[in-house]
Amino acid sequence: QVQLVESGGGLVQAGGSLRLSCAASGRTFSLYVGWFRQAPGKDREFVAAISRGGQITSYSDSVKGRFTISRDNAKNTVYLQMNSLKPEDTAVYFCNTGPTIATIEGASWGQGTQVTVSS
Repeated sequence: QVQLVESGGGLVQAGGSLRLSCAASGRTFSLYVGWFRQAPGKDREFVAAISRGGQITSYSDSVKGRFTISRDNAKNTVYLQMNSLKPEDTAVYFCNTGPTIATIEGASWGQGTQVTVSS
């Protein structure tokens, strides 16, 4: 079973940037890796996903054009570059992995990393 550790969160002003990292240990990532987020009182929602080679990416409408997902397979790490952050991006961010985008929540969830965007 792969273990996932998210990092890179923090407090940033609106309009600022952060880069999140998701590191895998125990096993390598599956074909697809995705980022998700959960704001207080809300369900966890999909943010972005990437295929193993990086040729296929998918983003939620709320982050398209502002966030970029990438992966370094040699380092077993996936990144989420977040630019032009908005207060509504405030959430705990998680990563997960699976063989397809539809089954991308195949691993156990990590602790997540908190992102707080102040207005």
